[in-house]
Amino acid sequence: MYGVSGTGSVVGEEWGARAARSRALAVLRVRGRALGLAVLPAAVAVVLYAGGVTGHFTGSGWDAARWVVTVLAVLVLLAATAVALVVARARPAATPTVELAETAAPDLYRLVRDLADRLDVPAPAAIALTPDCDSWLEDRTHRAHRALRTPGGEGESEGAPVLVIGSPFLWWMRVGELRAVLAPVVAGTGPAAHPDIAAARRFVRGLDAAVAVPGTPGLDPVRRLGAQGVGQVARVLLRACRGHAAEMERGVAAAGSERAQAVDYGVRIVAQEQVGLAYAGWDRLLTRVALPAWRMGRWPAKLDAGVVSALTELSRRDRLADGFSSRLGERPACDLLEEPGAVDEATSLLAARLFHGGPAEPGPDWSPVEWSQYPEEVVDRKWRTDAARLHQVLDGLGLADSAGGAGGGEGVSDGPTLTRVIAHLSTEPTKPVDADADAAVDVGGAALETAQTAQAASPQERRPFPADDTHIADAGTDAATATDADIDLDLDTEDDEEAVNPAAEALAGALSALLAREEAAREARVAATALTAEAAARSAEKDDRHSGGTPPAVVSGPDGPLPLFPLQPPRSGRDLLADHVTAMVCCAAVDTAEATPGLDWLDGPALLVGGERAADLGPRVLALVEDGDPEPLRVWLARTGVRPEKPVRLV
Repeated sequence: MYGVSGTGSVVGEEWGARAARSRALAVLRVRGRALGLAVLPAAVAVVLYAGGVTGHFTGSGWDAARWVVTVLAVLVLLAATAVALVVARARPAATPTVELAETAAPDLYRLVRDLADRLDVPAPAAIALTPDCDSWLEDRTHRAHRALRTPGGEGESEGAPVLVIGSPFLWWMRVGELRAVLAPVVAGTGPAAHPDIAAARRFVRGLDAAVAVPGTPGLDPVRRLGAQGVGQVARVLLRACRGHAAEMERGVAAAGSERAQAVDYGVRIVAQEQVGLAYAGWDRLLTRVALPAWRMGRWPAKLDAGVVSALTELSRRDRLADGFSSRLGERPACDLLEEPGAVDEATSLLAARLFHGGPAEPGPDWSPVEWSQYPEEVVDRKWRTDAARLHQVLDGLGLADSAGGAGGGEGVSDGPTLTRVIAHLSTEPTKPVDADADAAVDVGGAALETAQTAQAASPQERRPFPADDTHIADAGTDAATATDADIDLDLDTEDDEEAVNPAAEALAGALSALLAREEAAREARVAATALTAEAAARSAEKDDRHSGGTPPAVVSGPDGPLPLFPLQPPRSGRDLLADHVTAMVCCAAVDTAEATPGLDWLDGPALLVGGERAADLGPRVLALVEDGDPEPLRVWLARTGVRPEKPVRLV
């Protein structure tokens, strides 16, 4: 009927739909039991009063029982009414998205509507985009969500869910691939229209929203106490129906998947490969390219177009991606939009809000940046900001010229020079390191060169994404780490074999403290802005309830303001110091040699020497930071023509 596998597909679809309906009924039975428990004292009171009227329950004891049960019934009914009102009025969580009106994407709406007709299911009520590599149906029938939703078109049911599409799919996938990927998602509108499944979903969403009510700001102590009680009841009910709700959603997904086999089944197999590739490229683009810009107060305005460039670069570098670039000749799914550039800019701003916690609107300290301006506006500025911070910490430690003579007789110049940094980090320890430790360093350097040579000679064995400099350095120092294992074990008793650079440790600690203060100040500003916006939105919502206007959307995370999904865990002090020293080297290379800032689509900011990326800089900086050995870096500086004694330009 709906699948290429004949009766088996129909049986699978019926099995999934029946399983979903049975689990939905189980969820509704939990609701029914809770309602029965709430009216039980009232029913007992009615029985007692009926017995008194008929003369069966007479006497002072029965009179006292009637009064006690009546008071209990009134209290329980009042509490149940309060819980029901909170569950019904609480605003369910909604995914932050970019709403697409039908006028902004008529071809996309036509594609989805035709897909729904082929699957014989209701069409989604609207389409929205999210800066993520996923697609799903989201119920936004709550009155607060209906006020924010852009109508999809005429003839569409108000009770139908909203189709949320990952924006990277529109730019990387072709039209046929997008249709094949969306088929099982759109097929889910069929089971969602069943009354029992819809009622069960509304109940679960209401309970989930009621659990979050005690955390609502602005509640007085009495209301907060009552909200906590309601939250506890909602948690108990959620635990009771959690398993049934999960199985219900699995049944809905199984039914939709079986029904969608009738649409482009062969293309969907190929499209699923593109889903995984797009996810990997999107994650790489956010963490390596977008995050440095966000930290500088700039947000790339064309992230979705950037993921295409990143994956195209991957196809050029790695054999695993051979043939992917040939797809670029086909029609991309973003052609289904009337203004792809405006939609890309809106989703890029939303991505910055979700993953970094940036402001909701552009401003003087939060402005967009084009990819052509990225090297100058982001990379160069980032390097000079990090270099300025590094010298600020050195000034705070009182290390202007005191480290002279540590770099093999090389003098330390005044001002922000690379020589100053090298001299401080290469300060000789109080006790000499023995010959075994020197041999270990030599073994580590040999292992590093071997690893780099093997990687260059065997491109077919590379990973889908080339490892960054830190990973290469870690791989190269494995031999040194193994050789010095006995030194690490005897750390407390053999101080003369310590493998840690004390000067680097002190500098890394001071850098971490300064960055923590800067981040705390930034988060405080973001939190204050978010709270102000939330208070204004709540005030506007109260006014719009009478005027019929649309309240603004307020987005916050589970523990406060955005970001909802931080991209990276806090970096260690060693990593921070290595990043700052690398930035200082890059500034010196740009100012004194023929080097320029650049953008690597897979690795982010890059130093270009003679038009080629300087991929061998990271291990040499780590040798200076971790071991206090400046010689590898000095060799690199001499080879590239960088003059470390010259002051660099800071921001």
